[in-house]
Amino acid sequence: MMIRLLLLAVLLYLFFTVLRHLIQTGFRSGKKLNGEPGLEELVQDPYCQTYIPMRTAVRKRLEGRDYYFCSKECLRKFLDQRES
Repeated sequence: MMIRLLLLAVLLYLFFTVLRHLIQTGFRSGKKLNGEPGLEELVQDPYCQTYIPMRTAVRKRLEGRDYYFCSKECLRKFLDQRES
């Protein structure tokens, strides 16, 4: 009986140690942002207003400013809209 209680105590300690570590790291995954592992920067598409990861976005530099789009189609529509 004493061995079971000791084993249960050790297992609970390990479980809470792993859980605490996961909570402290925020269950993060992905690339680094500002030196913090796991955070991925999201950017907003100026045409359709959706948020997308910067690493997968279609980037276009216009008049010295970077714009990020979810697709080439949104980029095309944005450029058409600016010309009108």
